Amino acid sequence: MAKDNNITEAESHYSNIDKMSTREILEHINDEDSKIVPVVRSVIPQVEKLVEKVAARMKKGGRLFYIGAGTSGRLGIVDASEIPPTFGLDHGFVIGLIAGGDGAIRKAVEKAEDNEELGWQDLEDYRIDSQDTVVGIAASGRTPYVIGALKRAREKGILTACITSNPGTDLEKQADIPIVAVTGPEFVTGSTRMKAGTSQKLILNMLTTAVMIRLGRVRGNKMVHMQLTNQKLIDRGTKMIMEELDIEKEKARKLLLLHGSVQKALEEMGG
Repeated sequence: MAKDNNITEAESHYSNIDKMSTREILEHINDEDSKIVPVVRSVIPQVEKLVEKVAARMKKGGRLFYIGAGTSGRLGIVDASEIPPTFGLDHGFVIGLIAGGDGAIRKAVEKAEDNEELGWQDLEDYRIDSQDTVVGIAASGRTPYVIGALKRAREKGILTACITSNPGTDLEKQADIPIVAVTGPEFVTGSTRMKAGTSQKLILNMLTTAVMIRLGRVRGNKMVHMQLTNQKLIDRGTKMIMEELDIEKEKARKLLLLHGSVQKALEEMGG
């Protein structure tokens, strides 16, 4: 059994927080949050390695799977769900899975995360193969649902990675690329939806944004493949085309709506 330094369950640095004023509570939470950015900065080499491998595999048709429980699972699902509207990539390429299924997104499913076999079973439903990548997300690094999934994936020759806030865990042991962002004790003891969860969100943002840029889903600094799902995005796309082609707003808007994306409109006009 790997050594388990359970930092995420360590006692808060703050005592009697229930006796604090509202201002004190907020300032101390903010003080703790300010520690997260340098921690995430320190794991960039591992994130970089994962980005390069995921991008290379996705260029060959591979998929990126996130798997987690509770807050960690929900964060993976949130990140995956943003890829189609932001970068115009089909829903089937970045997939978030949570212990207990979709119902657990809103309400915890009792004991689902304690089953070591369920994670792999959920991945098998997608006919996962050696071109895919599985990223296990678990602040504690102890979640059986996630550990079991990575273990079986690795046995099948599938690239594995993890995002955790505890060093020396069984989850880290099952990851080809472990990303261990040690954010320290939480303001409320054990409440990993706070600092640990924030670090996970930052890392997921970095991972998929960098992968999508490597896949050519961004032009310059613009989301040229974004889906036109609301008026705000249509206006944004219209402005992009106006600037790129130096044309009037109405013409740019017509081109955008005709071709369905900024990228397609620019390609048709030779931009």
